[in-house]
Amino acid sequence: MISVRHLFSVPAAVCRLKRKTYQMSTSQFHTSNVLRRQSAKLYDKGAQSLLYYLTAGGVFIAGLSYAAVPMYRIFCQTTGLGGEVQVGHDAEKVANLSKRPDRILTVKFTSDTAAGMQWNFKPQQAELKVIPGETALAFYTATNPTDKPIIGVSTYNVIPYEAGPYFNKIQCFCFEEQMLNPHEQVDMPVFFYIDPDYDDDPKLYRKDEIILAYTFFEAKEGFTMPIPGYAQKNH
Repeated sequence: MISVRHLFSVPAAVCRLKRKTYQMSTSQFHTSNVLRRQSAKLYDKGAQSLLYYLTAGGVFIAGLSYAAVPMYRIFCQTTGLGGEVQVGHDAEKVANLSKRPDRILTVKFTSDTAAGMQWNFKPQQAELKVIPGETALAFYTATNPTDKPIIGVSTYNVIPYEAGPYFNKIQCFCFEEQMLNPHEQVDMPVFFYIDPDYDDDPKLYRKDEIILAYTFFEAKEGFTMPIPGYAQKNH
């Protein structure tokens, strides 16, 4: 026979077990909340640090993009590398150039605009036939189709790269800011010649095609290109 004491002791044990289970569940819930809050804090700190790094990286890349144009120009004009053309020639030297009529070269003109640049930019002629030692004149056209003024600056290159030192520009619009008012259109001249020594370079034997490539970038208002004095007098 089960005694009355045993009947009352069983529910009491069950109650103690429930209280212990409830205390354990409450403790686990509290621990879970603490861990969740700590994880959220760590995630917020990590996201904030990532945002700082991304912002700093964006500013750094933007700074490099503005600094790249003048640095590239100075480097190429100083070293003659990268297919950069030569600029700055006195009138007497140009007038006394010896021509090489037996070597006919084809100069092709290409144009491009950087991302975000809203100008329409294109050459007026697809190509010109020239001979080494003879001056030639080409034109590009730039149009601002927007309702706001836009300032642009251009860079250029020559292909093949070996032809760069022989491609001499007497007058051009490169590396200088050009502002076009809304819906304004301008013609931009390129006055150049190919040095007669082009015909004597063995690396350019049978290379009778030269590409002059221009790219226009948008420049912020007030942005100036740091050109040193020795480069200015040769431009």
